[in-house]
Amino acid sequence: MKILFLSSGATVPSSRFRIQAYLSRFQADGHQVVMANSFPQKYDYFPWMGFRPSQLLKRSVRWWHWVRACLSSYDVVFIDREIFDDATTEMEERFRKCCRRLVLDIDDAVFLRQPDKFVRLFKLADLVVCGNPFLVDEVAPLTQRTLHVPTSVDMDEYVMRPDTNNSPPVVGWIGTTGNLKYIEVVAEALRTVATEVDFELRLVVPDTSPLQSINLEGVRIVQQPWEPQTQVQRIQQFDVGIMPLFNNELWDKFKCGAKLIQYLAVGVPGIASPVGVNSTILNGGQNGIPAQTTEEWVSGLRRLLKNPSLRRDMGVRGRQTIEERFSIQANYSVLRDGLLDLENL
Repeated sequence: MKILFLSSGATVPSSRFRIQAYLSRFQADGHQVVMANSFPQKYDYFPWMGFRPSQLLKRSVRWWHWVRACLSSYDVVFIDREIFDDATTEMEERFRKCCRRLVLDIDDAVFLRQPDKFVRLFKLADLVVCGNPFLVDEVAPLTQRTLHVPTSVDMDEYVMRPDTNNSPPVVGWIGTTGNLKYIEVVAEALRTVATEVDFELRLVVPDTSPLQSINLEGVRIVQQPWEPQTQVQRIQQFDVGIMPLFNNELWDKFKCGAKLIQYLAVGVPGIASPVGVNSTILNGGQNGIPAQTTEEWVSGLRRLLKNPSLRRDMGVRGRQTIEERFSIQANYSVLRDGLLDLENL
């Protein structure tokens, strides 16, 4: 196959987890692949340039990608969520006309923000690849074909953490600045446990300014910058990984559990809100602890912070779950075969 991947941007999570990680395997199988990144990244703009000029540049770059697609006769154009973060579908329609098959990849509830747009896109696509079963159930009535490919990590990159424990133990969270809002869910529990157990809350994130509105009094906080080349090493230094979500937010139901998957992949047990696919990843409490209420978060933090052997056992089981169900090694063939099947339509 000859495949054009239209990515949201080189460092956007959906691109890193759901496109970049697969490229070398497609190439090794003899397929021709090109990744065309949004520039600036889909959800960003250049402050020095201004918002409107940045949007114009973004559209100009995508026009150039379309011209290349028209000249190159791709078998598949694979779109990361959508081309532009707005209500338009004209550019997707142009790519559809110049390629044999159009594939849309969905790893979040982006359709909640632009429902009319995504009704059109789902009908336009020959295949919608979904990051979890909740997305499949939502999308299936609106499109011709769906394919479930979990958000996954490369186990060759996510190496098991050393069998050591920090003193004090480290409770870690990794993610984007915008998602720091979720720390509010666990803030009271962190404050409570900090009065009983000495631990460090380590946040791997570009900027911690959103924490100014969250009460973490008494919690020892250390911030480390997020960088693609060091993210795995940062996670390996955690003793416990947390993934709080809002229990009643529809958006959170459709999340693909990337943080939790990253923690478990290197043998770090997780404590997570049992929302959406998180419950599946935790595997009935075998790989970590589900926590919905503040009391459950307090209990989970106490158990894991005070019990290194429990952390180790859960981490080992968690890594096995990721290898079997949420790894690139397990899911590449699912994605590849799904795209190859389009040849027969």
